[in-house]
Order: sequence, then structure tokens, then C-alpha cells
Amino acid sequence: MFFIFGLRTKVDRSGVVQQVCRYCGNHAAQVITRRVTKFTLFFIPLIPVRTRYAQQCTFCGAEYGIAKADAQRLPVA
Repeated sequence: MFFIFGLRTKVDRSGVVQQVCRYCGNHAAQVITRRVTKFTLFFIPLIPVRTRYAQQCTFCGAEYGIAKADAQRLPVA
């Protein structure tokens, strides 16, 4: 008997906010994303292993991680 297991990451776009970018300093749209990595067994996602939130600048493309509380607090348009 053998088992097929692994990890799968799903990226969900939470929304877009207008903020000043940390890197380029321009006031531009910032895309908020949530990445959930789940343990899979026979290609069925079962257990969430990690959840990360990120913010990406649409002007320069820089992406950096943010805390869950910050992602939920931002006014999403």
C-alpha cells in the first residue's frame, strides 16, 4: 500500500487598498493576498499548515508580508 501526500498552496486576493508603498514611496494601489498552504492526501487538501498575508505594490511590484491583524484592518475597496 502506498500513500500520495504533499502540500498545496492556494492564493486568494483579499482586495485592493490605496497606500504609500514602503519601497518606492509612491501612492499606488496595493493588492492584499492570503496564501494558505494545506497538507494533501491523495490530492485532497486536508489540514491547513500555514497562512500568510502579503501586500504587493502595483507601481513597482514589491511584495512584503503583513500580519493577519493588519490585513483585516485595512479598508478594502
